[in-house]
Formats: sequence, C-alpha cells, structure tokens
Amino acid sequence: MKEHTMIDWQQVDTLKGEIGDDDFDEVVGMFLEEVEGVLDDLRNQKNDQTLEGVLHALKSSALNLGFSRFADLCASGEAQAANGGAVDLEPIFATYQSSKSVFEAARA
Repeated sequence: MKEHTMIDWQQVDTLKGEIGDDDFDEVVGMFLEEVEGVLDDLRNQKNDQTLEGVLHALKSSALNLGFSRFADLCASGEAQAANGGAVDLEPIFATYQSSKSVFEAARA
C-alpha cells in the first residue's frame, strides 16, 4: 500500500488550518485513543453497538483526520454488515496500524 493513498494529507492540512496546531494535536490524541479503544473492543468482542454502527463511527472519524484507506475499509465493512454479511476485521486493524505509522512518521 502506498503511503500517499493511506492518508489524505490535504484533509490533514485543512483540519489543521481550521483548528490550529495546539487543538490539532489534541484532536489527534483523542482520535488515536478513541479508535484504539474501539478496535480493542472489536478484537475482544466487547462492543454493545452493532458492527455496522461501530464501523460507521470509525469511518466518520477517520475521514475527518484524513485516514482515507482506513475509512474506505470501514465503509466497505459497514456495507457488508448492513447486508448481513460477515466482515473480516483483520485488514481494518492492520490498515489502521499502517496508517497510524505513516501519519506519525510524517509528523515527527
């Protein structure tokens, strides 16, 4: 997976411009903490929401912060869950980790 397709850097820059550097850092921290908590719950099957609802929320958060490939996989999983299909979560977990690594490396 190419790095430029994982992160929508234009969205990152837009968000950063809208809220400023300090608030951006806070938003990033909250996003990473929230997403990792939700993904841990999914791994451990401890989520009370429907899978469709969880993936929809993850997709929305990911799009706001520019995690485009992760958002795409969440959207696909959301559609599969809505149609009663099984959702393979492993690619979603792996893509989040890869996206986070690319994002953090670029911010370092």
